[in-house]
Parts: sequence; structure tokens; C-alpha cells
Amino acid sequence: MSDRMQIVLNAIDAANAVDPKTDEGQPEALLYGERMSAELAERLPDASELLQIAARGQHVERWKLPRSAYPEGRAGYLAWRKAQAVHHAEVIAKMMMAAGYEAPEVDAVGRMLRKEGIKRDTEVQALEDVICLVFLKWYFAPFAAKHTPEKIQRIVEKTARKMSAEGRALVLAEFELPDHLSKAFAD
Repeated sequence: MSDRMQIVLNAIDAANAVDPKTDEGQPEALLYGERMSAELAERLPDASELLQIAARGQHVERWKLPRSAYPEGRAGYLAWRKAQAVHHAEVIAKMMMAAGYEAPEVDAVGRMLRKEGIKRDTEVQALEDVICLVFLKWYFAPFAAKHTPEKIQRIVEKTARKMSAEGRALVLAEFELPDHLSKAFAD
């Protein structure tokens, strides 16, 4: 790990350490970033520095743009997600520039965080696969407990569509999903 990458990861962790929401006794965003880094390291141990930064920064300062500040419904949800992606990219850009990264490197991480090039750019797709795997491993069960079976089915289908064929194969190999949900990853 380069010195400048360590500086950025430390800055992300410091920012996320003040998340007022907690999960397992830790700031929620900090724990999420650690889970993202661990999943990426397991799946892609030779991931580029830029992909490692994007994975750790995926939810940097997420609490600063609460979902409740956006309208209810799908349109409001999509506007919130887009605003989050832009926010994450801007925060990480400042951290990277302060650590000495050049504009093309900063721009590349920004594209990953904004999911520009999903299904076309291997690093954007790798980040999306890791996001989906972390969701399924750590957040799916609590999420599913709060929603109707129909909504869960839709979410699982959307998750599967965002993943690569390799990512969907990992889900089928590693997760025990009911047949009606696992079908989404088999297609």
C-alpha cells in the first residue's frame, strides 16, 4: 500500500468515525467501509489502489444526506442515491488531491463511485459486485425482515441485474437463498 493511499484510507475512516448511527457498537459508515475493503481484498486481492479507495469510500459521510430529506417513492429514492454518489465522489476527490493523487486518478475513482460505466468498465463492475456481496452478506437479512416478500423479490432481482456473471455465480455458490430468490442470480 502506498503512503498516499494510506493517507486517503485514514481520512475516509476519520470522516466515517463520526457517523452518529452505530452498528455492532461502531459508527455505521466506518463498519461498512471496513466490510467493503475486506470483501474486495477477499475477491480481488490484486485490486488497484483506485478501486480500493472507491470501495472504502463507498459510503463516506453517508449520514450527511439523509433519505428523509428526499421525497418518498422511487423517484425520491433515485434522486437520493444519485446525490449520495456525487457527494461520495466529491468528498473522496478532496481527500485524494490532498494526498497527492493526480486529476485522472481522482476522476477514475469518481466514476466508480458514481457507477459510470457499470457493465462496461471492469473496475466499476467489480465495485458494484462487492457492494452487492456486502449487502447480501451483512444487510440483506435485516432489510428483508422489514419488507414484504414482493418487495424483497424486486430488490433481489435488481441486485442480480447489477452484478456480473461472476458475481452472480459467487452468490449462488456462497449464499443459501430460497429457490424463488436464487433464480434471479441464475439467469
